[in-house]
Amino acid sequence: MKYMLMIYRDEAAFAPGQTSGAHSGSYIAYADALKAAGVFVGGDRLQPSSTASTLRAGDGAPEILDGPYADTKEQFGGFYIIDVPDLDAALQWAARCPAVGQGAVEVRPMWVV
Repeated sequence: MKYMLMIYRDEAAFAPGQTSGAHSGSYIAYADALKAAGVFVGGDRLQPSSTASTLRAGDGAPEILDGPYADTKEQFGGFYIIDVPDLDAALQWAARCPAVGQGAVEVRPMWVV
């Protein structure tokens, strides 16, 4: 079953455009472990939330807003998609994600179409 591991953390703790350093190394090692176990399907880091656009229902047409407009201390910063037998396995992998110590990881099963 496929699960998405959604990473939420305070993006202010990371320099704009940061692609290397102590934080990146732990994420690279985590992705390598997912790949070595044969459970990695995909994943990527997202641009800062300041680049986001949000669409909401308006009067007959979608209203486009700049920014994520989420009132949180942590932002959605990236994701992994894994293919594992069950939720317990997904939770075990999520517990190993470096984001657990820096924010939160939401684990959600994906619809299969």
